[in-house]
Amino acid sequence: MHIELTNDVIQTEDVYAYVSSKDAGAVVLFLGTVREMTSGRQTVALDYDAYPEMAQAQMQDLAQEAIDKWPIVNVAIVHRLGHLELGEISVAVAVSTPHRRDAFEAGQYLIDELKVRVPVWKKENWSDGTTEWVHPT
Repeated sequence: MHIELTNDVIQTEDVYAYVSSKDAGAVVLFLGTVREMTSGRQTVALDYDAYPEMAQAQMQDLAQEAIDKWPIVNVAIVHRLGHLELGEISVAVAVSTPHRRDAFEAGQYLIDELKVRVPVWKKENWSDGTTEWVHPT
């Protein structure tokens, strides 16, 4: 299990390398990226903040839940903090399992639950110069 909060660019090759295994026939790697349009408004950048100890503990609990539910060989969750420009990767979730269905299901569960349960906050920086802290969904 690899759980990380970082201010650095997420290295997708490292995330993949962490979960890959000769025991896994499937690896799912989900990347959340900064998009330009949100509900008809133009985003120019995002800022992410967290309470690191609590966020990492929640991420660890979430990963363990997935391990208990699916035959996961390995799992990695990496969330970026700080200022991100359009197109940059904000979160990476990777799982490896013996078969693809389990990898897809576990990966979707992890990102969906992460967005709801992990205390990482997002500030939208809009093109009109305003900003807004939003609850991730």
